[in-house]
Amino acid sequence: MENTKKLNISGTQESNYSSGITIEFPDGSKKDFDKGVTGLDIAKSIGERLAMAALGIEVDGKIKDITSRIENNAKIRILTFKDKEGKDIFWHSASHLMTQAILRIFKDQDIGLGVGMPIEQGFYQDYDMKEIHEEDLEKIEKEMQKIVDEKLEISHKDIPKKQALDFYKKDPYKIELTNAVPGDNVSMYTQGEFDNLCKGPHVPNTSYIKAFKLTKIAGAYWRGKSDNKMLTRIYGVAFPDKKELKSYLTLLEEAEKRDHRKLGKELELFSIHDEGPGFPFFLPKGMVIKNELVNFWRREHEKAGYVEIQTPIILNRALWERSGHWMNYRENMYTTQIDKEDFAIKPMNCPGGMLVYNEKVHSYKELPMRVGELGIVHRHEMSGVLAGLFRVRVFTQDDAHIFMTEEQIKPEIMDLMDLFKRFYNLFGFDYSVELSTRPEKSIGTDEQWEFTTAQLKAALDAKGVEYKINEGDGAFYGPKIDFHLKDCIGRTWQCGTIQLDMSLPERFDLTYMGKDGTQKHRPFMIHRVVYGSLERFMGILIEHYAGKFPLWLSPVQARLMTVADRFEDYAKKIKDMFFDKGLRIEIDNRSESINKKVREAQMEKVPIMITIGEKEVEADSLAVRTIDGKVKFGVKPEDLMAKMLEAIEKKENVFKIE
Repeated sequence: MENTKKLNISGTQESNYSSGITIEFPDGSKKDFDKGVTGLDIAKSIGERLAMAALGIEVDGKIKDITSRIENNAKIRILTFKDKEGKDIFWHSASHLMTQAILRIFKDQDIGLGVGMPIEQGFYQDYDMKEIHEEDLEKIEKEMQKIVDEKLEISHKDIPKKQALDFYKKDPYKIELTNAVPGDNVSMYTQGEFDNLCKGPHVPNTSYIKAFKLTKIAGAYWRGKSDNKMLTRIYGVAFPDKKELKSYLTLLEEAEKRDHRKLGKELELFSIHDEGPGFPFFLPKGMVIKNELVNFWRREHEKAGYVEIQTPIILNRALWERSGHWMNYRENMYTTQIDKEDFAIKPMNCPGGMLVYNEKVHSYKELPMRVGELGIVHRHEMSGVLAGLFRVRVFTQDDAHIFMTEEQIKPEIMDLMDLFKRFYNLFGFDYSVELSTRPEKSIGTDEQWEFTTAQLKAALDAKGVEYKINEGDGAFYGPKIDFHLKDCIGRTWQCGTIQLDMSLPERFDLTYMGKDGTQKHRPFMIHRVVYGSLERFMGILIEHYAGKFPLWLSPVQARLMTVADRFEDYAKKIKDMFFDKGLRIEIDNRSESINKKVREAQMEKVPIMITIGEKEVEADSLAVRTIDGKVKFGVKPEDLMAKMLEAIEKKENVFKIE
């Protein structure tokens, strides 16, 4: 297990300054520095505030410690907590801080160290240790604060792999991780008495981590495989100052109230069972929401000139080899055998769409051809990352593939941006845009990637859209534009994407008949989703609305509540009248008080509550209460019905009875 003795790390001495390198900044400006200048020195030359905020440095595309020396001319970017890479450095350092504290507190245990890393919000670390409880987290936090106050330097050296294996001889997890590192040397980081195998980078010293909170304990299988040992995973979050931590914890409290897993159960929308981890069950009320999202999607796409298809869920290995998925995505696919032949459940809809396109000869006059598919796909996700509807193993992708000529690429992408905007504005989402470029694992030629990336940039620039470049995060078959939605409490969610692909049309030999009368022309193709995944989008909406869906999406749009049994006939008459117009309305005729019925309807987030008593029956009217607490008496059924139908037609976010 983990060896807590001090590792005598051998390594080369840092070089001394000697003149002469040019540093280029993100804005294109350049400045000369001495050779061997550190990122921190460069930050100080710009200003003390930047130096205090600097957490790391990007040198010619590689992320490094802010204290690392630069020996040659380079293009650099100073990373702070505002940058994703800066947050990753900070949170990774916080995971080391937590581990050092745990090793101090539980020094009598042989603790095995699994994997630790930054995540979207915070960090985690896996441990093989004896039982630990939630109440231990406060004790760990106190020890973490002591280490912060010690202001321990965090230093890095490369050491021989043999030395690391000797150091970790009692820890099977670190031995496995060490052996997995290519080459003869491994990267180690040291802070005080704690040495850790790690590629980094990290902050310069422990005092940088000024505010933190350990949030929960969970179980996680080693390497994410269920046949491996279950380890203890501890999650946390950290910030450069206490004000940011306080704001985050307030956000966390609000997010907890909106947790779609909790609301999904309370509102009877969906469930997940041990018999199918990662495979959600949609209940009747959840199906109403899902179907309404699908209906809206279909109407908008019909108006935009799309046709819809459906392709099989299982297809043979030859197809996936042809598409490149078998080589590049195999670990995420479920496979089976049929008649002694390998098959795979589709993780993506695209290859089936290629077969449909190739069923007949197409003319240039048919292009652009917009083909949509609400396809059910399966992807093998590790058990440790499954989370309600946000991370599942089966989901419905609102796919579409657009086949077009070269001159149609830019206008098609611009039209797509308008379509996405209509969708996201409807739900009240602001959004930001990222352009993701070629990843390390990819198919296609350099020329194809340069061309397709330039096309996406041209469309974004022509549309006047602000966007961030996300280097190396494209799909394996092409660059993409990603849309990140911001919900009502400020969290962001990646949903829509536009991907330009030249590889699949080539692999599947897609062609069209050109103006010259020959069938030798290759179409360009866009993959795109608006919702991304219907399941995940529903989870986002549940939290965005806190379960209080707009009228058009609400599973139950109105509930009739009778004061006494003798008013049931009138209630049924109203229900039939509303139901005939397509409104989702139900009667609560239980022998309970009106106050209790109203309270329960409010808890179930029913947008319109209608009370029926003596006065309402005599005046042929309704007493109407909306979910925001507004009440109006003497409302004519016809007037309420007309207002509801108008609000649904306009897809208004808030229903008002005034």
